[in-house]
Amino acid sequence: MLTLNVLTALLAPGVLSSALPAHDLHARADLDAAGALKGILNNIGADGSAVSGASAGIVVASPSKSNPDYFYTWTRDAALTFKVLIDEFIAGDDSLESTIHDYISAQAKLQAVSNPSGDLSDGKGLAEPKYNVDLSAFTGAWGRPQRDGPALRATALIAYGNHLISTKKESVVKSNIWPIVQNDLSYVAQYWNQTGFDLWEEVQGSSFFTIAAQHRALVEGSAFAKALGETCEGCDSQAPQVLCFLQSFWNGKAVVSNLGSSGRTGLDANSVLASIGNFDPKATCDDVTFQPCSARALSNHKLYVDSFRSIYDVNSGKKAGSAVAVGRYAEDTYQGGNPWYLTTLAAAEQLYDALYQWDQQGSLAITETSLPFFKDLVSSAATGNYSKSSDTYTSVTKAVKTYADGFVAVVNKYTPSSGALAEQFTRANGTPASASDLTWSYAAFVSAARRGAGKVPASWGASSANKVPSKCEGSSAKGSYTTPKVGSW
Repeated sequence: MLTLNVLTALLAPGVLSSALPAHDLHARADLDAAGALKGILNNIGADGSAVSGASAGIVVASPSKSNPDYFYTWTRDAALTFKVLIDEFIAGDDSLESTIHDYISAQAKLQAVSNPSGDLSDGKGLAEPKYNVDLSAFTGAWGRPQRDGPALRATALIAYGNHLISTKKESVVKSNIWPIVQNDLSYVAQYWNQTGFDLWEEVQGSSFFTIAAQHRALVEGSAFAKALGETCEGCDSQAPQVLCFLQSFWNGKAVVSNLGSSGRTGLDANSVLASIGNFDPKATCDDVTFQPCSARALSNHKLYVDSFRSIYDVNSGKKAGSAVAVGRYAEDTYQGGNPWYLTTLAAAEQLYDALYQWDQQGSLAITETSLPFFKDLVSSAATGNYSKSSDTYTSVTKAVKTYADGFVAVVNKYTPSSGALAEQFTRANGTPASASDLTWSYAAFVSAARRGAGKVPASWGASSANKVPSKCEGSSAKGSYTTPKVGSW
């Protein structure tokens, strides 16, 4: 079973210092992430112990079948989960490769399933949010279309495809992976500027999370196509315009996570998840792609986190600059409107990403935009550029690390002794709530643990794709779709 005690020790203030060799730190993270990985694999068919009846390679959101019923597979959740598993495989866990193959085979079949959103002839069926676990269409009422799934699936498969290319297996990639990715990239390039439902499946409009995922997919999709001797004209023509639109979510202090919605402040975990989704270990602290260490992302992080300080009883007495439990958005009422494990872990992960980026760059900058974030942690913080050798850099990064560790400690505090991660924990006293054993919660745990230990994924090319056009255009590219088939590996 998963226990968080080891990770808490790993991420406690001061432990990530030079007092322990790097290999010890990584070993401790590996020990703890193993439990979370088991939690993920338990929820993947056909061999997952918690999801009997699910087809091979199908990620079930949760074993829960009532209040709420999450016994379905979501394109978004599955892609985010497999991006984590693919990163684990690339980092050396060879045991995961057969499961990755099953996932790819399942996605090839799902792309061809006609559903209430449409079918593959014009690509519209690719935006269907969820399916039954036997690969059949879910035909009930739902918030559809959801346009983040194709982009996130492309990102996951490109990561695996790039690894295979590096091992001289281009032919396998071209036959088994490229046809699926090509459909998803065609979909993104054709439909990115149309509205849909957000990742929480509640608001129809334009979602920051979705647009960020779409931009990344087109950027890395273009490079992936070139590596295979293929073309993605829609990637090259539309990526700059998607990036241009992404800037419209910024209001000067924070991200307005959903455009076209009403009744909310706009502060939403959507934005933090988008920032860690855009994390590129080789990028600068780029505001345009909202890199985790950017002034925009840090200012947004503060305002997002602060929006939960006074509304949850579990956060009582915790002042600005101290970690708290966070949920989706302050106005949330779903299942009681509670903190979520995955959002609280995401708040930590963004800061671990930022620490990695500052370390790689050898400096950090404090601007007028990010100053309120830093002053909460170090009262004497002032605008300026600080090199890695300066006392200010040392004191600030130590404070940021302590702050990040605090979010993990919150998750640890409200995780039961079994180590099982539900979707939520109650705002009143922190007991687990809503769906049990949420796959995304386990995936978020693994990702945060890896970033806390300094393990990062490959670059997706953010630094070569951050030029914003002088004029935004609501353009699109004509899509082309073919029925994919996966053969031998």
